[in-house]
Amino acid sequence: MSDSANSNMNENNLPGIQNVIAVGSGKGGVGKSTVAANIAASLAIEGAAVGLLDADIYGPSQAKMFSVGGKRLMADEEKNIIPLKSFGVKIMSIANLVEDGQALTWRGPILHGTLTQMLKQTLWGDLDYLIVDLPPGTGDVQLSLSQLISVTGAVIVTTPQEVALLDVRRAYTMLRKTHIPVLGIVENMSYYQLPDGSKDYIFGEGGAKTFAEEENVELLGQIPITRAMRESGDGGKPLVLAQPDSPSAEALREATRTLVKQIRAQNQMSLPIL
Repeated sequence: MSDSANSNMNENNLPGIQNVIAVGSGKGGVGKSTVAANIAASLAIEGAAVGLLDADIYGPSQAKMFSVGGKRLMADEEKNIIPLKSFGVKIMSIANLVEDGQALTWRGPILHGTLTQMLKQTLWGDLDYLIVDLPPGTGDVQLSLSQLISVTGAVIVTTPQEVALLDVRRAYTMLRKTHIPVLGIVENMSYYQLPDGSKDYIFGEGGAKTFAEEENVELLGQIPITRAMRESGDGGKPLVLAQPDSPSAEALREATRTLVKQIRAQNQMSLPIL
């Protein structure tokens, strides 16, 4: 890497933040925000200093998932934003900046400016990890993130069916073009476990595994679909905290451990071992 490239990366680093992990998907409805919330909570459980930026501007949900919906963000005397905190995670979401239910119709320049403020005017403090919950697709926010800061890597969330994986390939291609390393893929809603212990592959079987093998990326985990997962999101407490012994929670914790191993291998640095 050239000296100028190194200089640009240094300029784009957020002071005090060791790793920025983007969580994205090629399409909506795959549980991306749920996975991002549970990764953040899993890291916090193990004692890591964690922040969560809800960059899904049009459909923010992290405030709901962490029980801070309706709370307003405050600023200090220098107009720096003070993030909310819930379950040991510092939270920044557009949902806490606008009126409830307000529809945002912002375009590229405004989105870029908003993301800049949320990233760089927030008093994150010292963090081991900043998890960024991206909007679905391959739009303005994803491009702005790659321009604004140095991203350690990305996690792609999908479901097993072919329609979802078509969009995952587009997201993967965009990440490569913007030079964001893909740390791995999480297959959500992989199967439903029946009372007799067998698995019903509702949305198909093995899609993410095949993709991971073809692209030589890590399959971080396969998360079963459960009622508990839905209830935890609606209840405002990540599943790994609400029902830590459930199969989905255990799978999410294991996916987070594998993610940390990937980051450690990439950075060749000491991070909290989960």
